[in-house]
Formats: sequence, C-alpha cells, structure tokens
Amino acid sequence: MTTSTHFDEPLHIGPPVFPFTAIVGQAALKTGLILNGVNSKIGGVLIRGEKGTAKSTAVRAFARLLPEIAVVDGCAYHCDPNGEHLCPDCTARKLPGLALPAHYIQPPLVELPVGATEDRVIGTLNLERAIRDGARAFEPGLLAAANRGILYVDEINLLSDHLVDVLLDAAAMGVNYVEREGISISHPAQFILVGTMNPEEGDLRPQLLDRFALCVDITGLPDPLERAEVVRRRIAFERQPRAFMAAYTDAEAQERGRIRFARRHALSVVCSDAMLDTMTRICATLGVDGLRGDIVMYKTAVALAAYAGRTEVTHEDVEVAAGLALVHRQRRQPFDRPEQAQERMAQALGQARDERGPAADGERPSVGDASGDHGGKATQVFAPSPLPSATLPPASGPSMHLVSGAGRRRSSLTETPHGRYTGSAPLTPGTYGALALAPTLRAAAPHQQERRAQAGSDGPLLLLQPADLQRKVRKAPAENLILFAVDASGSMAARRRMEAAKGAVVSLLLDAYQKRDRVGLLAFGGEAATLVLPPTTSVELAERELRSLPTGGRTPLAHALHLAGEVFRRAGRSGREFAPWLVLVTDGRLNVALRTANPFGDMMEQASALAAAHVRALVIDTESGPVRAGVNRRLARVLGGECVELAALGAGALAQTIRQRLQQ
Repeated sequence: MTTSTHFDEPLHIGPPVFPFTAIVGQAALKTGLILNGVNSKIGGVLIRGEKGTAKSTAVRAFARLLPEIAVVDGCAYHCDPNGEHLCPDCTARKLPGLALPAHYIQPPLVELPVGATEDRVIGTLNLERAIRDGARAFEPGLLAAANRGILYVDEINLLSDHLVDVLLDAAAMGVNYVEREGISISHPAQFILVGTMNPEEGDLRPQLLDRFALCVDITGLPDPLERAEVVRRRIAFERQPRAFMAAYTDAEAQERGRIRFARRHALSVVCSDAMLDTMTRICATLGVDGLRGDIVMYKTAVALAAYAGRTEVTHEDVEVAAGLALVHRQRRQPFDRPEQAQERMAQALGQARDERGPAADGERPSVGDASGDHGGKATQVFAPSPLPSATLPPASGPSMHLVSGAGRRRSSLTETPHGRYTGSAPLTPGTYGALALAPTLRAAAPHQQERRAQAGSDGPLLLLQPADLQRKVRKAPAENLILFAVDASGSMAARRRMEAAKGAVVSLLLDAYQKRDRVGLLAFGGEAATLVLPPTTSVELAERELRSLPTGGRTPLAHALHLAGEVFRRAGRSGREFAPWLVLVTDGRLNVALRTANPFGDMMEQASALAAAHVRALVIDTESGPVRAGVNRRLARVLGGECVELAALGAGALAQTIRQRLQQ
C-alpha cells in the first residue's frame, strides 16, 4: 500500500478549534464522546442541555482528537484500503494481490444542517453525468462524506422525523441503501452519530430517542470559579487561537494516544458473567423495553475499562455505563420531571449494590446532575384539574401508545422542502415546488434527437421545454398548532377556568407527545396578555410552566387576540406547515381596550384579522349568571368558529370537545 507521510500529532490546517482538553468541567459530556471514539460501534451519543453549555464546542474539538485514518486515494467515501466493506468504486478498482493506493487524513466531521433535504443527506442523481453522458450515476450525500468519521446534527430535535429515521438506520447498519430516481446502490456509512439539542425547544419521539446508544444531560457550571476559568480560557483562545492551541498540544496528543490504545486494548477486556448479570438486573429494574439498552450498556462498560487501562469490567464501569445508556430508556410518563429519571437510576444502582453485598460498596461515580429544585413563587396558582382515567396513558417506555385517538398523524402533501420525497408531478403554471431532476430528464430524453436536429449542431447538449419540467411531491406529517387563550381573572369562576384549561392542555400534550402537534398557552389578566407557554412539544417544559401560571386582574381580551395573531405569524415564518387553532376560554366580560377607547371594537377588529389569516377558532363560553351579555357568541361568528357553553367546565369535557373539533 502506497501511503503519504503522516504524523501522530496532525497539523492544524483550517480555522482554529478550541482544544478538547481545554474544556472546563462537563465530565459526562466528554466521557460520552470519548467512549464512541474508543468503540464507534457503540451507536452514537445524544447531548441534551441548555444553551451555552459547550455542546457544539466539545463535538468539534473531539473530531480533532481522533487518530488519523488511512483512506483510498480519490474515494468519496473514505474507504479503508485494508477493510472488507468497500464502496462500489473501490470494489471495481481493487485487483487481486494489489493494494489500493491510500493516504492518511483526519477523520471527517460532517455537520448536517437542520434544513437539509433528503437528497442532500442520502445522495441523488449526478446531474452533470446524466446530461453529458445520459448515465444514471450516483452523487454521494452527507452520509457518504461522514463515513469513518463523525456526523454531527445540531438541534436534532428540530430535524424532520423521516430524516432522523434515515440517520439512525444508517448509523445502526453501517450501510446506506439508496433506491430512487432509477438508482440502486449501497455504500458504507459507518460514522459516529452525535446529536445535540436544547430540551426546551421540544424533544425527540421516544422511538427515535431509544435508538441513540448513549444520552448525556448537561447543565451550566454552577461553581463561580469554574465559570471564571471558562471565561479566561475563551478570551485567551479568541485573542491568540494558535498560541492557545499550542499550549494544549501535549495534552491533546496524550488524550489521542489514550484513545488509540483503548481501541486496541478493548479486544482483550473481559466482562464476567457476574457483571453481565448485574447489567441485566439494572435494566429489568428500570423497566427498559427491548434488549438494546443491555447491549449498549455492555459495550459501554467494556470501552470504559479499556479507556482506564483495565483488563476486566468492574462494578464502577457498570454504574457509569448505566448512567449513560439507560437514562433515556426508562419507562416514564410524559410529564415526569427529568430529574426523576436520575432518581430512579440511583435507586436501581443502589438495589444492585445491595444485592452484590457490602464488599462492593464505595463512592459511586457521579453521572449527570440529579438536582431538580426549581423553587416556587409566592403567588397563588392552581394545579391542573384531574384528568379522566380514560385520557391517561399507561406507564410505558419508548413504545408508548396513547388512547383516545392517539398515534402518529397521517402524512399530507406539503409545499415545504422538509417532507419526504415521494414522487413527482408536472410543474404547471400555478404550481410550486423544487425541480425534480431525474423525472424532468426522463420526460425530456425521448425528444432530444428531434430537438437537436431542429436546433442544429451548435445547439446546447440538453434541450428542455416547459412541458418537461417536473416538481417534487413531498409528504410530511400534518401538524396542528393549538393555542389556548385563557381568561386569568381572579374570581372563583376564573379558578375553575384555569384548572380546566390547565388540565385540557395537559391532556392535549399527551396526544402531541406522539402526534408531533404543538400546544401553546397565553393568559390574559390585568392590563395585557402574556405568552406563558410558547408553542412546544416539550411535555416537561409545558407541565412546569402550567403549574406556575398565576391568576388575577382585569380582562384584556383584545390584547389576547392580538398576541395570538403574533404567535401564529411567528410560527409561520419557520417554514413549517401547520393548521392554526385558537381555543379561547373566557366569560367575554372584557374591560381593557387595545388601541382605542372601545374594548369591544378593538376585540372585533382583532378577531376579524384572525379570521382573515384562516385561524380556526373554538370559543369556550364560561359566562354564568341570570343576565348574560352574549359577547362570546358574537365573537365566535366574527372568528368564523364555534361557541360552546360548558356550564360545569372540566378538563376532561374541554379536552374531549376540542378533540372532536380537531377531527372534523
């Protein structure tokens, strides 16, 4: 094999990168990445944490830490010249008894943007060769570019579900299969999948969450001394990046060598039957569905022992592996607080420690932060009213199924570029969509000889006419955006409204947990309306915000309608298709104006604007007493919606009413 000279410490070419060994704290984050570097077949890592916790910095720094790899010259897939799994091009080039020419490179780091299309991810038709040679050649995508390296997806929870499915399938099999546009090909796609996300922006579906091998929950640094050190190092890096990197050259080389040694040493690490029995007992205690968690835990414990230079897996390895491999696989209700998973983990590990006897007791490794005291406000708040038992799902894990019509929503045609590419249709006047290249070429191909004869020898190689143009047809899950606008006055009637509205939001979020709908909540009381819960599918965040929602003050109904319109407009700028729903819970006794001195006129003006924006509305009338103004019925007519009277308002009745309207 012909190779170029390579160095144990790679030359830093390109933009400076903050050194991995210079990152302060975040031990669990570093461990999750390093273990995947030791054994890339563990299955990747999901990093969850608030903004500004070094998630992206750590991933980019970790890529520079990996030892160099040998790749075949000119191969777009970075094939291993001595490997068994080669791409079709390298397979065709390989001759018996001869080695493929190769050179050394740093393992690739491929960043997948949230707006990436399926074509860009898995690959598509090579347009240039199709036009020039008439050949159906394959143009590799991001999965090919990430082979034998790292595929990094920032904000993976915002990525389309079908793209996440594609990534996880390829990561699990190590192969990307492409069957589209007349192309049938497979190529190696062995990469470390690293996803980062902020849980406050929504969570992954449980089915997808389970397929990440490891999961790390990180928080900001609470220690002022550590925070100060972070600032000092960051400022030093920004002032003199090359000099800062040079100061950590030895530490980086030492860490790189340790990972290389652990890779070789992992094959000789022994995991006894007793250790394996402990792992399976922990998984059974936590109610982990399936065997993926047990297998990942085994691989992780072996990698931990290898990284530590040991020849045998220990109980400490098992406990650390459990914290990384099982925290996101536990059976839980959707509204369990994140820290409850850590509490259950501590109980399961404690039970395993008790079963193996006092001889194994000792200081338990710390994984993650189990603290969850969010404090409380001195204001008066009302908890969501109890839900009927029929609306609550059974305790289950990632394969949770909800009742009352729950389940994933059917797909519908979409004009956005984020759905699944399912076919093509003529691009006629009045229609829109991305150009479908292969169908367009197929439509034009039979007419090329005739058109070239008419154009002459000096004409272009490819002659297209409007009738040839085809657009991509995509499907994406239909989504509702349900915004509750709740009258938050301080009377006893308001208390009943708030309890029922909170319970209804909780009930609908149980459906949204699976259907990928988003639910928001705004309250109007005092002099203005407040968006207390932006549209979200994050059930933990929703439950926390709902419980702290206060009541009291006047009734600025016009303000609420104006804010609802702003929420829907902001959501529309994201490019996602959704059906806007406004659920207004009020007695209609408005007494605060918006722009004029007439509260009623301002309210009707805002209602007309919502109707013009095609917002579907449902008004829940809670007005009571012998004399009623009937404002809500007039408001519902202007909104183009329905007014429903619920004298005995309850969460179950409200949620059932809304579900019935959503299904119409």
